[in-house]
Amino acid sequence: MLASRLSRLGAAIADGIIGMIFTMPLMFVSGYWQRAMQQQVSAVEMAVYSVAGMAIYLVLHGYFLATRGQSIGKILARVRIVDYSTGELLPFGKLVGLRLVPVWIVSVIPIIGGFLTLIDILFIFGRERRCVHDLIAGTKVVEA
Repeated sequence: MLASRLSRLGAAIADGIIGMIFTMPLMFVSGYWQRAMQQQVSAVEMAVYSVAGMAIYLVLHGYFLATRGQSIGKILARVRIVDYSTGELLPFGKLVGLRLVPVWIVSVIPIIGGFLTLIDILFIFGRERRCVHDLIAGTKVVEA
């Protein structure tokens, strides 16, 4: 059965909080947060921190995504990512390469990245409850 919109939102919020627990201290200690608030961060530095954020995400959630189709938030929400057609677990490379990386790349595009990310999320209100990243990767999120 398809996961509810609320359970998907809960999973995303949990993943966001978990990610912030690990990334925010790094941003404060390195001075990045202060520079960002003063708009003194270069595009290169933003790219480095973005890649570091993705690496932290994969360290935190990679094993569970690879073996269960779940991030920690999805485990807590009792939902998982499966292939749209077969309902089976996706290969890790496909899950990351088609479901996570495209959204990550789009999200860092200045000005329009936030808008495109919002469009991705709003697709959840369609009949099939699939975001754009689900459509790209050929996935759906179901109850675990």
